[in-house]
Amino acid sequence: MENPGAELNAFSQACKLHSRYNPQAEAARYIDSLKIKENVKYFILIEPGLGYIVPVLREKYADCVILVLHIDDFPAMENIPCIKSAQSNQIQEFLETHAGCANADNTQIIEWRASLNYYKEAYIKLLSQAVDFIKRKDAGSRTTAAFGKRWFKNFFYNLGILNNPLLYRQSDLPVIITGSGPGLEKTLPLIKEAQKYCIIIAASSSAFALSKNGITADIIIATDGGNWALHHMYSCKRTQKTPESKTALAVSLCAALPSQSEDSSFLILNDGSFWQSVILHELSLPSIIVPQRGTVTATAVDLALVLSSSNIYLAGMDFSVNDIRTHVKPYSFDNLFFGRGSRFTPVYSQCFFRSTMMRKGGSMDIYASWFKTQMESWPKRIFNAESAAMQQIKNDNKKEKKDDYFKVCTADFGSLKNKGINALLNALKNSEYAKDIKNELDSLLFSGKNSINSHKLESAIKELIF
Repeated sequence: MENPGAELNAFSQACKLHSRYNPQAEAARYIDSLKIKENVKYFILIEPGLGYIVPVLREKYADCVILVLHIDDFPAMENIPCIKSAQSNQIQEFLETHAGCANADNTQIIEWRASLNYYKEAYIKLLSQAVDFIKRKDAGSRTTAAFGKRWFKNFFYNLGILNNPLLYRQSDLPVIITGSGPGLEKTLPLIKEAQKYCIIIAASSSAFALSKNGITADIIIATDGGNWALHHMYSCKRTQKTPESKTALAVSLCAALPSQSEDSSFLILNDGSFWQSVILHELSLPSIIVPQRGTVTATAVDLALVLSSSNIYLAGMDFSVNDIRTHVKPYSFDNLFFGRGSRFTPVYSQCFFRSTMMRKGGSMDIYASWFKTQMESWPKRIFNAESAAMQQIKNDNKKEKKDDYFKVCTADFGSLKNKGINALLNALKNSEYAKDIKNELDSLLFSGKNSINSHKLESAIKELIF
Protein backbone atom coordinates (compact mmCIF):
# COMPACT_ATOMS: atom_id res chain seq x y z
CA MET A 1 0.00 0.00 0.00
CA GLU A 2 1.75 3.16 -1.21
CA ASN A 3 -0.26 5.67 0.83
CA PRO A 4 -2.34 3.96 3.54
CA GLY A 5 -3.24 7.31 5.13
CA ALA A 6 -4.90 8.59 1.94
CA GLU A 7 -6.83 5.35 1.40
CA LEU A 8 -8.02 5.38 5.01
CA ASN A 9 -9.17 8.98 4.63
CA ALA A 10 -11.00 8.16 1.38
CA PHE A 11 -12.77 5.24 3.07
CA SER A 12 -13.74 7.47 6.00
CA GLN A 13 -15.23 10.11 3.69
CA ALA A 14 -16.99 7.47 1.58
CA CYS A 15 -18.91 6.25 4.61
CA LYS A 16 -20.46 9.73 4.83
CA LEU A 17 -21.24 10.05 1.11
CA HIS A 18 -22.59 6.61 0.16
CA SER A 19 -24.99 3.98 1.41
CA ARG A 20 -23.33 1.54 3.83
CA TYR A 21 -25.44 -1.33 2.54
CA ASN A 22 -25.78 -1.13 -1.24
CA PRO A 23 -24.10 1.95 -2.77
CA GLN A 24 -24.40 0.53 -6.30
CA ALA A 25 -28.20 0.30 -6.08
CA GLU A 26 -28.31 3.77 -4.51
CA ALA A 27 -26.36 5.16 -7.48
CA ALA A 28 -28.61 3.43 -10.02
CA ARG A 29 -31.78 4.76 -8.40
CA TYR A 30 -30.35 8.26 -8.30
CA ILE A 31 -29.39 8.27 -12.00
CA ASP A 32 -32.84 6.94 -12.96
CA SER A 33 -34.48 9.73 -10.98
CA LEU A 34 -32.67 12.42 -13.01
CA LYS A 35 -34.45 11.54 -16.29
CA ILE A 36 -31.40 12.42 -18.38
CA LYS A 37 -31.96 13.30 -22.06
CA GLU A 38 -30.72 10.85 -24.67
CA ASN A 39 -28.61 13.42 -26.56
CA VAL A 40 -26.24 14.08 -23.64
CA LYS A 41 -22.60 13.55 -24.64
CA TYR A 42 -20.79 15.02 -21.64
CA PHE A 43 -21.31 14.38 -17.93
CA ILE A 44 -19.59 16.58 -15.36
CA LEU A 45 -19.72 14.95 -11.92
CA ILE A 46 -19.40 17.19 -8.88
CA GLU A 47 -17.55 15.28 -6.16
CA PRO A 48 -19.06 11.81 -6.71
CA GLY A 49 -16.96 10.27 -3.94
CA LEU A 50 -15.96 6.74 -4.89
CA GLY A 51 -17.86 7.13 -8.18
CA TYR A 52 -20.54 4.46 -7.93
CA ILE A 53 -22.58 6.44 -10.48
CA VAL A 54 -19.84 6.10 -13.12
CA PRO A 55 -20.54 2.46 -14.14
CA VAL A 56 -24.25 3.27 -14.24
CA LEU A 57 -23.62 6.12 -16.70
CA ARG A 58 -21.25 3.99 -18.76
CA GLU A 59 -23.90 1.30 -19.14
CA LYS A 60 -26.67 3.73 -20.15
CA TYR A 61 -24.52 6.08 -22.30
CA ALA A 62 -21.75 4.01 -23.86
CA ASP A 63 -20.22 6.80 -25.97
CA CYS A 64 -20.43 9.60 -23.41
CA VAL A 65 -17.51 11.53 -21.90
CA ILE A 66 -17.46 11.48 -18.09
CA LEU A 67 -15.45 14.13 -16.23
CA VAL A 68 -15.00 14.20 -12.47
CA LEU A 69 -14.37 17.28 -10.31
CA HIS A 70 -13.08 16.23 -6.90
CA ILE A 71 -12.83 18.12 -3.64
CA ASP A 72 -11.17 15.31 -1.66
CA ASP A 73 -8.49 12.69 -2.28
CA PHE A 74 -10.57 9.88 -3.71
CA PRO A 75 -8.90 7.17 -5.83
CA ALA A 76 -8.77 7.76 -9.57
CA MET A 77 -11.15 5.77 -11.76
CA GLU A 78 -9.95 3.91 -14.83
CA ASN A 79 -10.23 5.91 -18.08
CA ILE A 80 -12.13 8.72 -16.33
CA PRO A 81 -10.47 12.16 -16.49
CA CYS A 82 -10.61 13.78 -13.07
CA ILE A 83 -9.13 16.75 -11.26
CA LYS A 84 -8.78 17.77 -7.63
CA SER A 85 -8.14 21.49 -7.52
CA ALA A 86 -9.34 24.61 -5.79
CA GLN A 87 -7.88 26.82 -8.51
CA SER A 88 -10.62 28.02 -10.85
CA ASN A 89 -8.25 28.47 -13.80
CA GLN A 90 -7.07 24.86 -13.52
CA ILE A 91 -10.66 23.62 -13.43
CA GLN A 92 -11.59 25.67 -16.50
CA GLU A 93 -8.52 24.44 -18.39
CA PHE A 94 -9.37 20.83 -17.47
CA LEU A 95 -12.96 21.20 -18.70
CA GLU A 96 -11.85 23.00 -21.87
CA THR A 97 -9.39 20.20 -22.65
CA HIS A 98 -11.83 17.33 -22.22
CA ALA A 99 -15.15 18.96 -23.16
CA GLY A 100 -14.27 21.51 -25.81
CA CYS A 101 -17.50 20.90 -27.76
CA ALA A 102 -19.80 20.99 -24.76
CA ASN A 103 -22.88 23.23 -24.56
CA ALA A 104 -26.08 23.41 -22.56
CA ASP A 105 -27.87 20.94 -24.88
CA ASN A 106 -25.36 18.11 -24.82
CA THR A 107 -23.98 18.41 -21.27
CA GLN A 108 -25.36 17.28 -17.93
CA ILE A 109 -23.91 18.38 -14.60
CA ILE A 110 -24.58 15.65 -12.05
CA GLU A 111 -24.43 16.62 -8.41
CA TRP A 112 -23.93 14.11 -5.62
CA ARG A 113 -26.06 15.81 -2.98
CA ALA A 114 -24.46 14.04 -0.05
CA SER A 115 -21.25 15.84 -0.98
CA LEU A 116 -23.05 19.19 -0.80
CA ASN A 117 -24.18 18.46 2.76
CA TYR A 118 -20.66 17.42 3.76
CA TYR A 119 -18.38 19.87 1.88
CA LYS A 120 -20.79 22.83 1.77
CA GLU A 121 -19.01 25.97 0.48
CA ALA A 122 -16.22 24.06 -1.30
CA TYR A 123 -18.86 22.04 -3.17
CA ILE A 124 -20.80 25.16 -4.18
CA LYS A 125 -17.63 26.77 -5.57
CA LEU A 126 -16.88 23.66 -7.61
CA LEU A 127 -20.42 23.58 -8.96
CA SER A 128 -20.27 27.27 -9.91
CA GLN A 129 -17.11 26.61 -11.93
CA ALA A 130 -18.88 23.91 -13.94
CA VAL A 131 -21.90 26.17 -14.50
CA ASP A 132 -19.69 29.07 -15.66
CA PHE A 133 -17.95 26.76 -18.12
CA ILE A 134 -21.25 25.59 -19.62
CA LYS A 135 -22.56 29.15 -19.90
CA ARG A 136 -19.46 30.26 -21.75
CA LYS A 137 -19.45 27.27 -24.10
CA ASP A 138 -23.16 27.64 -24.75
CA ALA A 139 -22.74 31.31 -25.65
CA GLY A 140 -20.03 30.29 -28.11
CA SER A 141 -22.23 27.53 -29.58
CA ARG A 142 -25.12 29.93 -30.15
CA THR A 143 -22.77 32.35 -31.89
CA THR A 144 -21.38 29.57 -34.07
CA ALA A 145 -24.88 28.43 -35.02
CA ALA A 146 -25.83 31.99 -36.01
CA PHE A 147 -22.64 32.97 -37.83
CA GLY A 148 -20.86 29.74 -38.79
CA LYS A 149 -21.66 29.97 -42.51
CA ARG A 150 -20.68 33.63 -42.61
CA TRP A 151 -17.35 32.90 -40.92
CA PHE A 152 -16.66 30.18 -43.46
CA LYS A 153 -17.40 32.49 -46.40
CA ASN A 154 -15.30 35.26 -44.83
CA PHE A 155 -12.30 32.93 -44.63
CA PHE A 156 -12.12 32.41 -48.38
CA TYR A 157 -13.07 36.01 -49.19
CA ASN A 158 -10.18 37.23 -47.03
CA LEU A 159 -7.78 34.85 -48.75
CA GLY A 160 -8.64 36.77 -51.91
CA ILE A 161 -7.57 40.15 -50.47
CA LEU A 162 -4.54 38.96 -48.51
CA ASN A 163 -1.41 40.26 -50.22
CA ASN A 164 1.02 41.05 -47.41
CA PRO A 165 1.22 38.32 -44.74
CA LEU A 166 3.61 39.09 -41.90
CA LEU A 167 6.38 37.23 -40.16
CA TYR A 168 7.21 38.29 -36.59
CA ARG A 169 9.88 37.94 -33.97
CA GLN A 170 9.23 38.22 -30.25
CA SER A 171 10.05 41.59 -28.73
CA ASP A 172 11.05 42.62 -25.23
CA LEU A 173 8.83 45.73 -25.22
CA PRO A 174 5.84 46.26 -22.90
CA VAL A 175 2.45 45.81 -24.54
CA ILE A 176 -0.71 47.89 -24.05
CA ILE A 177 -3.98 46.24 -25.08
CA THR A 178 -6.99 48.49 -25.54
CA GLY A 179 -10.62 47.45 -25.45
CA SER A 180 -13.53 49.78 -26.14
CA GLY A 181 -15.02 50.08 -22.64
CA PRO A 182 -15.78 53.54 -21.18
CA GLY A 183 -12.78 53.16 -18.85
CA LEU A 184 -10.42 53.57 -21.80
CA GLU A 185 -11.00 57.35 -21.77
CA LYS A 186 -9.22 57.74 -18.42
CA THR A 187 -6.08 56.07 -19.72
CA LEU A 188 -5.85 57.71 -23.17
CA PRO A 189 -3.48 60.51 -22.02
CA LEU A 190 -1.25 57.92 -20.33
CA ILE A 191 -1.22 55.72 -23.43
CA LYS A 192 -0.36 58.69 -25.64
CA GLU A 193 2.61 59.51 -23.43
CA ALA A 194 3.83 55.89 -23.31
CA GLN A 195 3.28 54.94 -26.97
CA LYS A 196 6.92 55.49 -27.97
CA TYR A 197 8.05 52.86 -25.48
CA CYS A 198 5.60 50.02 -26.05
CA ILE A 199 3.62 48.00 -28.57
CA ILE A 200 -0.06 48.95 -28.73
CA ILE A 201 -2.54 46.22 -29.68
CA ALA A 202 -5.97 47.76 -30.23
CA ALA A 203 -9.26 45.93 -30.56
CA SER A 204 -10.75 47.25 -33.80
CA SER A 205 -13.61 48.81 -31.81
CA SER A 206 -11.12 50.95 -29.84
CA ALA A 207 -8.86 52.04 -32.74
CA PHE A 208 -11.11 54.99 -33.67
CA ALA A 209 -10.84 56.48 -30.16
CA LEU A 210 -7.06 56.00 -30.13
CA SER A 211 -6.62 57.71 -33.50
CA LYS A 212 -8.80 60.67 -32.51
CA ASN A 213 -6.57 61.16 -29.46
CA GLY A 214 -3.30 61.13 -31.41
CA ILE A 215 -2.39 57.51 -30.69
CA THR A 216 -1.26 55.15 -33.46
CA ALA A 217 -1.81 51.48 -32.78
CA ASP A 218 0.93 49.10 -33.89
CA ILE A 219 -1.56 46.28 -34.34
CA ILE A 220 -5.33 46.40 -34.82
CA ILE A 221 -6.87 43.06 -33.97
CA ALA A 222 -10.15 41.90 -35.53
CA THR A 223 -11.90 38.55 -35.00
CA ASP A 224 -15.61 39.38 -35.32
CA GLY A 225 -17.32 37.91 -38.37
CA GLY A 226 -20.52 39.98 -38.17
CA ASN A 227 -21.31 42.71 -40.70
CA TRP A 228 -21.49 45.37 -37.99
CA ALA A 229 -17.78 44.76 -37.30
CA LEU A 230 -17.08 46.37 -40.66
CA HIS A 231 -18.04 49.76 -39.17
CA HIS A 232 -15.01 49.53 -36.89
CA MET A 233 -12.72 48.66 -39.79
CA TYR A 234 -14.14 51.49 -41.94
CA SER A 235 -13.40 53.93 -39.11
CA CYS A 236 -9.85 52.60 -38.90
CA LYS A 237 -9.33 53.18 -42.60
CA ARG A 238 -10.83 56.68 -42.54
CA THR A 239 -8.60 57.83 -39.70
CA GLN A 240 -5.43 56.18 -41.01
CA LYS A 241 -2.92 58.97 -41.55
CA THR A 242 -1.32 57.61 -44.72
CA PRO A 243 -2.09 54.72 -47.07
CA GLU A 244 1.33 53.33 -46.19
CA SER A 245 0.58 53.26 -42.46
CA LYS A 246 2.70 50.71 -40.64
CA THR A 247 -0.24 49.60 -38.50
CA ALA A 248 -0.64 45.85 -38.99
CA LEU A 249 -3.90 43.92 -38.91
CA ALA A 250 -3.91 40.86 -36.67
CA VAL A 251 -6.95 39.06 -37.97
CA SER A 252 -8.79 35.81 -37.93
CA LEU A 253 -9.46 35.06 -41.58
CA CYS A 254 -13.06 34.40 -40.52
CA ALA A 255 -13.44 38.05 -39.50
CA ALA A 256 -15.41 40.60 -41.53
CA LEU A 257 -12.86 42.76 -43.37
CA PRO A 258 -13.46 45.49 -45.97
CA SER A 259 -11.96 45.21 -49.44
CA GLN A 260 -9.78 48.25 -48.64
CA SER A 261 -7.75 45.98 -46.37
CA GLU A 262 -5.93 44.47 -49.35
CA ASP A 263 -3.13 47.03 -48.95
CA SER A 264 -2.65 46.20 -45.27
CA SER A 265 -0.11 43.86 -43.70
CA PHE A 266 -1.76 40.81 -42.16
CA LEU A 267 -0.69 38.91 -39.06
CA ILE A 268 -2.88 35.82 -39.48
CA LEU A 269 -4.53 34.32 -36.41
CA ASN A 270 -5.31 30.62 -36.70
CA ASP A 271 -7.86 29.35 -34.18
CA GLY A 272 -6.27 25.88 -34.24
CA SER A 273 -9.16 24.18 -36.04
CA PHE A 274 -7.99 21.37 -38.29
CA TRP A 275 -9.62 22.65 -41.47
CA GLN A 276 -7.98 26.07 -41.14
CA SER A 277 -4.59 24.55 -40.30
CA VAL A 278 -4.70 22.26 -43.33
CA ILE A 279 -5.41 25.16 -45.70
CA LEU A 280 -2.83 27.54 -44.21
CA HIS A 281 -0.20 24.80 -44.25
CA GLU A 282 -0.97 23.92 -47.86
CA LEU A 283 -0.69 27.60 -48.84
CA SER A 284 2.54 28.07 -46.82
CA LEU A 285 0.98 31.06 -45.04
CA PRO A 286 2.60 32.06 -41.73
CA SER A 287 0.15 32.26 -38.81
CA ILE A 288 -0.10 32.38 -35.04
CA ILE A 289 -2.29 29.78 -33.35
CA VAL A 290 -4.60 31.56 -30.91
CA PRO A 291 -7.67 29.71 -29.57
CA GLN A 292 -11.15 31.17 -29.89
CA ARG A 293 -12.09 33.05 -26.74
CA GLY A 294 -15.44 34.61 -27.61
CA THR A 295 -14.18 38.16 -27.07
CA VAL A 296 -11.48 39.92 -29.08
CA THR A 297 -9.80 41.38 -25.99
CA ALA A 298 -9.08 37.90 -24.64
CA THR A 299 -7.60 36.91 -28.01
CA ALA A 300 -5.48 40.07 -27.86
CA VAL A 301 -3.99 38.94 -24.54
CA ASP A 302 -3.08 35.56 -26.02
CA LEU A 303 -1.47 37.37 -28.96
CA ALA A 304 0.48 39.71 -26.67
CA LEU A 305 1.91 36.75 -24.75
CA VAL A 306 3.26 35.41 -28.06
CA LEU A 307 4.61 38.72 -29.38
CA SER A 308 6.36 39.99 -26.27
CA SER A 309 8.23 38.69 -23.24
CA SER A 310 7.60 41.90 -21.27
CA ASN A 311 4.70 43.17 -19.16
CA ILE A 312 1.19 43.56 -20.55
CA TYR A 313 -1.22 46.37 -19.60
CA LEU A 314 -4.99 46.21 -20.11
CA ALA A 315 -7.08 49.33 -20.78
CA GLY A 316 -10.76 49.72 -21.59
CA MET A 317 -11.75 46.19 -20.58
CA ASP A 318 -14.68 47.18 -18.38
CA PHE A 319 -17.14 44.41 -19.29
CA SER A 320 -19.81 46.55 -17.68
CA VAL A 321 -22.19 49.38 -18.49
CA ASN A 322 -21.66 52.83 -16.97
CA ASP A 323 -25.24 54.14 -16.70
CA ILE A 324 -26.12 54.46 -20.43
CA ARG A 325 -22.46 54.50 -21.46
CA THR A 326 -21.53 51.20 -23.07
CA HIS A 327 -18.37 52.17 -24.96
CA VAL A 328 -15.57 54.70 -25.17
CA LYS A 329 -16.14 58.01 -26.98
CA PRO A 330 -15.75 58.41 -29.90
CA TYR A 331 -17.10 55.05 -31.01
CA SER A 332 -17.70 53.72 -34.51
CA PHE A 333 -21.43 53.19 -33.96
CA ASP A 334 -22.08 56.74 -32.75
CA ASN A 335 -22.92 57.94 -36.24
CA LEU A 336 -25.59 55.23 -36.50
CA PHE A 337 -27.34 56.53 -33.39
CA PHE A 338 -27.12 60.14 -34.49
CA GLY A 339 -28.29 59.23 -37.98
CA ARG A 340 -31.43 57.65 -36.58
CA GLY A 341 -32.01 60.37 -34.00
CA SER A 342 -35.32 62.25 -34.10
CA ARG A 343 -38.04 63.63 -31.83
CA PHE A 344 -39.43 60.12 -31.47
CA THR A 345 -36.12 58.27 -31.11
CA PRO A 346 -33.65 60.66 -29.44
CA VAL A 347 -30.04 59.53 -29.16
CA TYR A 348 -30.21 59.22 -25.37
CA SER A 349 -33.17 56.89 -25.65
CA GLN A 350 -31.32 54.71 -28.15
CA CYS A 351 -28.34 54.56 -25.79
CA PHE A 352 -30.64 53.65 -22.90
CA PHE A 353 -32.23 50.77 -24.81
CA ARG A 354 -28.82 49.55 -25.97
CA SER A 355 -27.38 49.56 -22.45
CA THR A 356 -30.47 47.75 -21.14
CA MET A 357 -30.16 45.05 -23.80
CA MET A 358 -26.48 44.56 -23.00
CA ARG A 359 -27.24 44.14 -19.31
CA LYS A 360 -29.98 41.61 -19.99
CA GLY A 361 -27.89 39.71 -22.55
CA GLY A 362 -25.49 38.55 -19.86
CA SER A 363 -22.54 38.10 -22.22
CA MET A 364 -20.47 40.78 -20.49
CA ASP A 365 -20.94 39.01 -17.14
CA ILE A 366 -19.73 35.77 -18.72
CA TYR A 367 -16.61 37.41 -20.14
CA ALA A 368 -15.93 39.36 -16.95
CA SER A 369 -16.08 36.12 -14.98
CA TRP A 370 -13.78 34.45 -17.50
CA PHE A 371 -11.23 37.27 -17.28
CA LYS A 372 -11.29 37.14 -13.49
CA THR A 373 -10.63 33.41 -13.60
CA GLN A 374 -8.02 33.63 -16.33
CA MET A 375 -6.01 36.30 -14.54
CA GLU A 376 -5.01 33.58 -12.05
CA SER A 377 -3.41 31.48 -14.77
CA TRP A 378 -1.74 34.18 -16.82
CA PRO A 379 1.86 35.04 -15.95
CA LYS A 380 2.32 37.63 -13.22
CA ARG A 381 3.06 40.28 -15.79
CA ILE A 382 -0.45 41.34 -16.76
CA PHE A 383 -1.80 44.49 -15.12
CA ASN A 384 -4.60 46.99 -15.40
CA ALA A 385 -3.44 50.18 -17.10
CA GLU A 386 -3.41 52.66 -14.22
CA SER A 387 -1.20 55.69 -13.65
CA ALA A 388 1.44 53.86 -11.61
CA ALA A 389 1.54 50.92 -14.01
CA MET A 390 1.83 53.12 -17.09
CA GLN A 391 4.62 55.14 -15.52
CA GLN A 392 6.43 51.86 -14.93
CA ILE A 393 6.58 51.33 -18.71
CA LYS A 394 9.03 54.20 -19.13
CA ASN A 395 10.96 53.25 -16.00
CA ASP A 396 11.40 49.63 -17.11
CA ASN A 397 12.12 50.37 -20.74
CA LYS A 398 14.40 53.26 -21.61
CA LYS A 399 14.61 52.50 -25.33
CA GLU A 400 12.07 53.56 -27.90
CA LYS A 401 10.45 50.95 -30.08
CA LYS A 402 11.70 50.24 -33.59
CA ASP A 403 9.96 48.87 -36.65
CA ASP A 404 11.95 45.64 -36.85
CA TYR A 405 9.64 43.23 -35.06
CA PHE A 406 7.59 42.44 -38.18
CA LYS A 407 8.59 41.56 -41.70
CA VAL A 408 6.38 41.27 -44.77
CA CYS A 409 6.59 37.82 -46.33
CA THR A 410 7.56 38.45 -49.95
CA ALA A 411 6.72 35.04 -51.42
CA ASP A 412 4.53 34.94 -54.51
CA PHE A 413 1.32 33.34 -53.26
CA GLY A 414 -0.71 33.67 -56.45
CA SER A 415 -4.47 33.08 -56.24
CA LEU A 416 -4.84 32.14 -52.60
CA LYS A 417 -8.62 31.81 -52.65
CA ASN A 418 -8.72 29.14 -55.37
CA LYS A 419 -5.75 27.32 -53.89
CA GLY A 420 -7.42 27.35 -50.47
CA ILE A 421 -10.66 25.89 -51.86
CA ASN A 422 -8.78 23.13 -53.68
CA ALA A 423 -6.73 22.37 -50.55
CA LEU A 424 -9.89 21.89 -48.47
CA LEU A 425 -11.69 19.75 -51.06
CA ASN A 426 -8.60 17.57 -51.52
CA ALA A 427 -8.26 17.14 -47.75
CA LEU A 428 -11.88 15.93 -47.58
CA LYS A 429 -10.92 13.13 -49.99
CA ASN A 430 -8.00 12.10 -47.79
CA SER A 431 -9.09 9.42 -45.31
CA GLU A 432 -6.46 10.64 -42.84
CA TYR A 433 -8.02 14.10 -42.59
CA ALA A 434 -11.64 13.70 -43.69
CA LYS A 435 -13.19 12.65 -40.38
CA ASP A 436 -11.75 15.53 -38.33
CA ILE A 437 -12.56 18.14 -40.98
CA LYS A 438 -16.07 16.77 -41.43
CA ASN A 439 -16.77 16.98 -37.68
CA GLU A 440 -15.57 20.58 -37.51
CA LEU A 441 -17.48 21.75 -40.57
CA ASP A 442 -20.60 19.87 -39.48
CA SER A 443 -20.62 22.03 -36.35
CA LEU A 444 -19.75 25.21 -38.26
CA LEU A 445 -22.11 24.88 -41.23
CA PHE A 446 -24.91 22.70 -39.88
CA SER A 447 -24.77 23.51 -36.12
CA GLY A 448 -23.88 19.87 -35.47
CA LYS A 449 -27.54 18.89 -35.76
CA ASN A 450 -27.25 16.71 -38.84
CA SER A 451 -25.15 13.69 -39.63
CA ILE A 452 -23.83 14.70 -43.04
CA ASN A 453 -21.92 12.69 -45.60
CA SER A 454 -18.90 13.91 -47.55
CA HIS A 455 -20.90 14.51 -50.73
CA LYS A 456 -23.42 16.75 -48.95
CA LEU A 457 -20.62 18.63 -47.20
CA GLU A 458 -18.74 19.20 -50.46
CA SER A 459 -21.92 20.50 -52.12
CA ALA A 460 -22.54 22.89 -49.20
CA ILE A 461 -18.96 24.20 -49.40
CA LYS A 462 -19.20 24.92 -53.14
CA GLU A 463 -22.62 26.53 -52.72
CA LEU A 464 -21.34 28.90 -50.04
CA ILE A 465 -18.10 29.90 -51.74
CA PHE A 466 -18.97 30.11 -55.44
